Amino acid sequence: MAGSTRLVDLIQLRLDSYLTERRGELDEISADLDVLDAAARSLLAGGKRFRALFCYWGWQSVAAQGDDFDPVADASPGLDGVVAVAAALEIFHAAALVHDDIMDNSDLRRGQPSLHRRFENLHHERGWTGSAAGYGRSSALLLGDLLLGWSDGLFEQGLSTIDREAAAAAREEFGRMRTDVMLGQYLDMLEEHSWRGRPEADLLPRAHRVIVYKSAKYSVESPLALGASIAGGSLAQISGLRAFGLPLGVAFQLRDDLLGVFGDPEVTGKPAGDDLREGKRTVLINLARQKLPGSASRLVDELLGDPALDDDQIGMLQAAIRESGAVEQIEQIIARNVETATAALNEAPIARSARAELTALADTVTRREA
Repeated sequence: MAGSTRLVDLIQLRLDSYLTERRGELDEISADLDVLDAAARSLLAGGKRFRALFCYWGWQSVAAQGDDFDPVADASPGLDGVVAVAAALEIFHAAALVHDDIMDNSDLRRGQPSLHRRFENLHHERGWTGSAAGYGRSSALLLGDLLLGWSDGLFEQGLSTIDREAAAAAREEFGRMRTDVMLGQYLDMLEEHSWRGRPEADLLPRAHRVIVYKSAKYSVESPLALGASIAGGSLAQISGLRAFGLPLGVAFQLRDDLLGVFGDPEVTGKPAGDDLREGKRTVLINLARQKLPGSASRLVDELLGDPALDDDQIGMLQAAIRESGAVEQIEQIIARNVETATAALNEAPIARSARAELTALADTVTRREA
């Protein structure tokens, strides 16, 4: 995936350049805003860039001319535009992470204090008055909102290089993606708080719906469709990429759910069993509850969502989930979704070079450890 490696470097350069433009605006207003610039740069430094990669390869699926064509190496005329749009996706993703950490009350992100904790610590260090926690949450919320606006600005810069019809299609896809993820985030929060009042038979399909709208569309399907739209892709090409992207996005999130319960903190950058403390009602949890005997299922319900869970209690929940057989079933579901996605990709009328890269990327996102 050499092309993807080069693209990640281009994305970082574009992000750094755009943040430097925005830093000038902040400096004109007040030197006190340097903390926002520093926080944004920290959040946008590094990362796997999966959404940006899917956007780029969606674009190359349509734009590639011949099986050996590499737009990064060959300096395609459309490269600057797709790099800007892909970078805008990364800024939108950063905004979503900031808001998600506030809602989940998460302390860490990639092994570092989450943004609201970072601002809270700043309040403590400077000895300011009022609530440090309130200052931290409010500051992070505002930074998340600022990043949303910046993602729009960089997105429009990218579209300025393409024709009007393709730009209109890309705007429609970007708007749909933002709506899907925000509504999916609400549905995720709703399940954490309202599950007791739902019929037991409804809990698993409701958890699957959260996966589709909070993650699968936003992480894989929409970035692919967005890239293809920028390149002027046909209905058949975009539909083929969607048929690949949605099941792959589901598999991607199911892997994330496993990592949220069993991931190594040294690798994931988050505490062990973080999703258990946050009370995530995932497909994994709902499958485990269905399979466990009544007493064990009730124990899961009693402990899940307690932010004060200690290591022994986390270990108890992890053991119960494993013993239920839910982990093996999730692995089977991931494999079936990858198989479905791969079959759709093989049928899609896209460039062979992009198909090979997307096949490799599908393996990467569903086998990752963080």
